[in-house]
Amino acid sequence: MKTQVKLNLRPEARKTRYVFYCIFIILWYLPFRVIASKSADTSVSASVQLLIRAYQKDMYYPSTVERFYKQVGYRLAWIAPDSVKTHASEGMLLLDCVLQYGLNHADYHPKELLYNTLRNLTTYYGKTRNIEKARFDIMLTDAMIAFTNHLHYGRLNPDYAESLIDEGDINSFCAEDVLLEALQQKNFMTAVLSVQPKSKEYTDLQDHMRLLTGQYQDDCYEVPESDVRIMAINMERLRWAEVGGDTYIHINIPSYTLKFHQTDTTYQFKVVVGKPDNPTPALQSAITFFTTSPEWRVPKKIFVNELLPKALKNISYLENSHFTIYDSKGNFIEPNKAKLKWIQKNPDGYYATQSSGCDNSMGLIVFRFRNFYDIYLHDTPEQHLFAKQQRDFSHGCVRVEQAEKLAGLLLKYDGAAAKIPAVHKAIVTRQTKNFSLKKAVPIKITYLTCEMQQGILITYPDIYKLDRGLEMALYHMAQPLTMY
Repeated sequence: MKTQVKLNLRPEARKTRYVFYCIFIILWYLPFRVIASKSADTSVSASVQLLIRAYQKDMYYPSTVERFYKQVGYRLAWIAPDSVKTHASEGMLLLDCVLQYGLNHADYHPKELLYNTLRNLTTYYGKTRNIEKARFDIMLTDAMIAFTNHLHYGRLNPDYAESLIDEGDINSFCAEDVLLEALQQKNFMTAVLSVQPKSKEYTDLQDHMRLLTGQYQDDCYEVPESDVRIMAINMERLRWAEVGGDTYIHINIPSYTLKFHQTDTTYQFKVVVGKPDNPTPALQSAITFFTTSPEWRVPKKIFVNELLPKALKNISYLENSHFTIYDSKGNFIEPNKAKLKWIQKNPDGYYATQSSGCDNSMGLIVFRFRNFYDIYLHDTPEQHLFAKQQRDFSHGCVRVEQAEKLAGLLLKYDGAAAKIPAVHKAIVTRQTKNFSLKKAVPIKITYLTCEMQQGILITYPDIYKLDRGLEMALYHMAQPLTMY
């Protein structure tokens, strides 16, 4: 027979043994909990990685989405139990309000991203398959990356194709970094919307668009759809143009205006722009110097199509208009009808210049800036054209009224106001002279057919007929709604 020994432990000893027992159980059980948790995380991450590869063709920016999830260890960014705060609802709300930014719902996975689906995934998080959570999460990420890129670059940027943007890091802008940073902020929406252009032209249109598509509609105002569309078209163009900064020259083609923006004031000038057959291009560059009484090298198209036919009709036209023809080696060509007919058949080996003078096509000043199209901003002897309301008469270059005044303003901004008398003297004496700027002044040429002025939407003629095609592309339409 075995003898049982009963230990009569004091209460303090029993308490100590109980605590020891609890610690032992916790230490024994904890590894299993950690393993289970890691297993669940691994399963979700595996689903995310699997779907990123499987849905490449369904996403707008697959490479950007891949970089985004790689930075977070392929964890879910939006979907979590409903007891956990995420920015999913705010992201969905932004996508609901894309009309306020001149964008289109159809471009942000509207059939995938449904509120009921989001509610079910969060309410029944533990009962939902990881593959379902991963798919919604990825589609929401792709939609938000698309929205971020569209706010910053525009949806149809002619310089940055979608595939190029997806490669990342254009001018130090990466949508995935913006989104990851926004997810860490309390004010998620503000962080995302901060990528929009900062120019007054854009912010004025965006503020009015918010009223038209939000407050006014909610208050039962009748909002013309054509106003919404034309504003959306031009907000898109402003995203392409990167207009902004404290000091820059902004030429807008449809309004025939040049505005020299400075920190405390804006100076406005009338301009003449290219006719529809020779349109002035939209571009961005910087003015680095200007020239008084410039010699003009005639563009090839004008040389062949206009100058040579006029010279063949009247041989004295060249001398009377101060034109000189040279061969490709710079040798002077003595004009006669036989030689001009030869040049007309073989124009590639020849060019013409026009010397400075009161009838020089460039006038008394030309402002130089690098551009692919080889156009200039310059004075003109045809000052009477500035009195016309519609001013599309040039071959693509921009002619500016009061060119000498603009030159003086550039010198003042450059801290070289003392040079202004020398500019005037060079103009009066027909002296060809360059004036360099220490601070290059950005120049933006845009094609904006509307703008806000004192709270009123002002529209301009679509002189190059570009609105129709852009509207149809933005809204995936066969026929536009705006009037042309």
